[in-house]
Amino acid sequence: MRKQFLFLFLVLIVVNTNQAQTRTTRIGYIDMEYILENVSDYKEAKAQLELKAQKWKQEIETKKIEIAKIKENLKAERALLTKELIDERETEIKFLETEMLDYQQKQFGSDGNLMHQKAGLAKPIQDQVFTAVQDIAEAKNYDFIFDKSSDLTMLFSNKKFDISDQVIRILNRTDKREQLNKKQLKDQEAKEKLENAIDENPAMADRQKALDEKRAAREKLIEDRRLEQEAKKKEYEDRRKAIAAEREAKKNGTVSEPAKTDATKTDATAKPATTGTDATAKPAATGTDGTATTEPVVDKAAERQKLYEQRKKELEERRKKILEEREAAKKAKEAEAQKSNTTNN
Repeated sequence: MRKQFLFLFLVLIVVNTNQAQTRTTRIGYIDMEYILENVSDYKEAKAQLELKAQKWKQEIETKKIEIAKIKENLKAERALLTKELIDERETEIKFLETEMLDYQQKQFGSDGNLMHQKAGLAKPIQDQVFTAVQDIAEAKNYDFIFDKSSDLTMLFSNKKFDISDQVIRILNRTDKREQLNKKQLKDQEAKEKLENAIDENPAMADRQKALDEKRAAREKLIEDRRLEQEAKKKEYEDRRKAIAAEREAKKNGTVSEPAKTDATKTDATAKPATTGTDATAKPAATGTDGTATTEPVVDKAAERQKLYEQRKKELEERRKKILEEREAAKKAKEAEAQKSNTTNN
C-alpha cells in the first residue's frame, strides 16, 4: 500500500512538472495527532472514554482477584475433597477465566469497544480537519498536503510547511462564531485576516510579535500607574476619615488615645486641652516653629467617672460619720439618764 502511494505521488509530481514550470509547487503537511490533542471537544470526550476504560480495567482486576481466591481455596482444601468436587471446582475456575478473557477482549481487543469508541470520537474531528485542509489548499494554492501521522514515512519535514496550527485555528473559529454577536464577529474576522497574513509572511510574524510585546509592556505600565493612583487615593481617603473621626471624638469628649500627628499638623494653632476637674485649661504646647506639638488628650469620660467615684466615697464617709456621731450621742444620753436615776435613788 505504501509503495503504491509513493508511486502515485511520483506520478503526480511528474505530471505537474510541466504545469509548474512557471510557478513554484506548494507542499504542506499536517499532524493529525497534534490537531486532535489541541481540540477541546476531542480532549473532553477522550477524558470520558479514559474513565470508562479505567472502570473496565477495575472490573477485570476484580474478576482476577476472585479467580485467584477460588484457586487458593481449592489448593488448601484439595486433600479433603473428592475427585468429583475437585473436577467441579476446576471446571468453575476455567469457566470464570474464559469469561474474564472474553470480557477483556470485548473491551480492549483490536475490534473491542475501546477501539470503536476512539474511532467514533476522532471521526467528526477528522471530517472537520479534512474540510479545513480543503479550504486552506484552495485559498493558498497548495498543490499537496500530507498527514505526518499517517502511514506515509516522512524522513524530513520543515516546520514552515506545517499548517496544523492553521487548521486548529479554523476549527476553533467555527466554535467561537456560534457564540459571537455581529460586532464581535466583525472583530473576529479582522483578527482572522491578520492571522492569515502572518501565516503567509514570516517577516510580518516577527513584526507582529514585536508589536505584541510592546503593547503588553505598555498595558503593564498603564496598569501599574493605575494601581499606584488607587493606592494613593485610598491612603488619602483613610487619612481624611481618621482626621474626621478624631475631630468627632474630640467633640463628643470620648477620645482616650493620643492625638495623631497628622491631625495636629493640619491645624495652625492647637486648641487648649481641658480636664473635668480643673476650672482653667492649660494651652497645648507649641514648638519653636509655631506648630502644635502632640500631647495626650485626657479621657473626659474616665475623668468624670473618677470624680463620681470620689464624690460617692466622700458621701459614704460623711454618712458613716453622722451615724457614728448619732450613735455616740444616743449612748451618752442613755448613760446620763442612767446616772440621773441612780442619783435619785
